[in-house]
Amino acid sequence: MLRAWLACLLWASVAAPLWAADALQYTRATLEQARGIVASDQTHNEKLQALSSLFKNFLDTDEMGRIALGDHWANFTPAQRKEFLVLFGRLLERTYVQKLLLFEQPRFAYGGEKAVGGGTRVDTSIITARDDFAVVYLLHPDGERWLATSIKVENVSLTENLASQLDRLLSKSSVENVLDLMRRKYGNSSEAQ
Repeated sequence: MLRAWLACLLWASVAAPLWAADALQYTRATLEQARGIVASDQTHNEKLQALSSLFKNFLDTDEMGRIALGDHWANFTPAQRKEFLVLFGRLLERTYVQKLLLFEQPRFAYGGEKAVGGGTRVDTSIITARDDFAVVYLLHPDGERWLATSIKVENVSLTENLASQLDRLLSKSSVENVLDLMRRKYGNSSEAQ
């Protein structure tokens, strides 16, 4: 009986998913799928839809949205927060995901991973015929996947960039006015809820 229990315990430790130990491999798998989508014969809209679906399992747009709002988060009602996070996800999609479609045949290079705080930093590059772009992801484990909570392209944080824009807007306008602006650009409120 003890032998059977030990065998089950050993099997469970060997059969456990490897995702928890390797953010780099999860990032590599995601970016290589993105590369395949970009290089496919699909239409622009089909590629955008496929990339959006793929990155929903890689980008933690809710956490990025909360970080981007910073102290302004307290000024939003629960309903406004929920709507903002949906609209922010669309904004991030337009800012990040659509940019991948600008590269005809992107290649990715993978530098490595390093534990940072409660997450893991993964260094990558987008390589084009003309240039290389350093892209750094900060990821945290979430169930059987890793989620990126920060993206830096050429040392510019996407979240910090959006945070400064939101801060400027919210210092001049009401929460409702900012949400209305986002609705006009990224979808109406009935689509966002």
